[in-house]
Amino acid sequence: MSAPPADPSPAPFDLVVAGGGAAGFFGAITFAEARPGSRVLILEKTSHVLGKVKISGGGRCNVTHACFDPRSLTQFYPRGSKQLIGPFNHWSPADTMTWFENRGVPLKIEPDGRVFPQSDSSQSIIDCLLSAAKNAGVIVRTHTALDTATLAPDGTFHLHLTPDETLTTRRLLLTLGGTRNPIGAHLAASFGHRIEDAAPSLFTFKITDPRLTDLPGLAVPDATVQVLSTDPKLRLQATGPVLITHWGLSGPGILKVSAWGARHLQQLDYRFDILVNWTGRTTEPQILHHFDSLRTTSPRKSLLNDPQFDIPSRLWKTLVESALAPLHPNLPDLRWPHLPTPLARRLARELGACTFAVDGKSMNKDEFVTCGGVHLGDVHFKTMESRLVPGLHFAGEILDIDGVTGGFNFQAAWTTAHLAGQAIAQSLA
Repeated sequence: MSAPPADPSPAPFDLVVAGGGAAGFFGAITFAEARPGSRVLILEKTSHVLGKVKISGGGRCNVTHACFDPRSLTQFYPRGSKQLIGPFNHWSPADTMTWFENRGVPLKIEPDGRVFPQSDSSQSIIDCLLSAAKNAGVIVRTHTALDTATLAPDGTFHLHLTPDETLTTRRLLLTLGGTRNPIGAHLAASFGHRIEDAAPSLFTFKITDPRLTDLPGLAVPDATVQVLSTDPKLRLQATGPVLITHWGLSGPGILKVSAWGARHLQQLDYRFDILVNWTGRTTEPQILHHFDSLRTTSPRKSLLNDPQFDIPSRLWKTLVESALAPLHPNLPDLRWPHLPTPLARRLARELGACTFAVDGKSMNKDEFVTCGGVHLGDVHFKTMESRLVPGLHFAGEILDIDGVTGGFNFQAAWTTAHLAGQAIAQSLA
């Protein structure tokens, strides 16, 4: 009896993951470890995987944030906070930390809550993910992009890859996100999903102001930044470290404002005014009261050479000169007991309500986070599966979810990818 003819079409993959970033790897590993022996493929368009992990946190990789209460954690997400409550109850920062530490990557929590590998090298995280994927039997292909995907009558997905290849898979996980990779939104839209327009979420403020010109590199550890506007939607305010750069202002205090105001600031074409309270949260009356105390405690000290409120000395001198030089002929000799009340008020305003005109943005070098992506109402957040297309799942930045700086965006990636990987494994059991 002759053997039956061979099937000309190769067996479908159990799971294909489009996108070789943090979410893509974590979803593939979660699925492969839950269902050993499965055929799993990660597709990456570029020449290398985990590129964003490599450069995040200045090359240190801010893995997550040590906020262990799910509801408190969601407050760091301008978009997606409501939808993430359930997922964070299933996979939290504590779970993420345990996952990496159990795989040989010791972590550390810094005073501000950010979590990094003890090695201070993102390569530790990359090596861990690559090793876990290899041990789980995940196949990784670079220089290979998913061009189109269609759902066949039998429930499998037919994929066309660039440059010219086709394959099939039982489940498809899309982790292509961000404005730099619009193919993810195009693929989701091809299945009928609503797409929220993309906009940069973490960006620095371009400011041309003589008070900042000679101070790049200086940082104020705790400043409050507020957008000036009569529009209630633009009453944005955040407190945190602020860094003076060659092009303006950056640092967590600025990035928090950019995240919460992403869409509204884009509509203003990134031209608006801000107030900076260099003292942090100290009010003008409190600043004036502090000046009064200095009249007694520091009677011989010159204002120019006696910085207060943890403000760096060079910035302090610039702010004092900006506020007082036009009105005081001999500023270097001005001492605290001789500071007139009108000048004290001017200096208090310069410290606590310093106005700057923002005339553009620059992407933060370590962050490429965007808002926008698949409409959250189109996704089941217990499984990360599409409500429109059975077997299609999403994780990471392809969703209209984004967090402020500090490890929150990676945590959203780990959580949504883990839920997707587990759900896909259970669906094929």
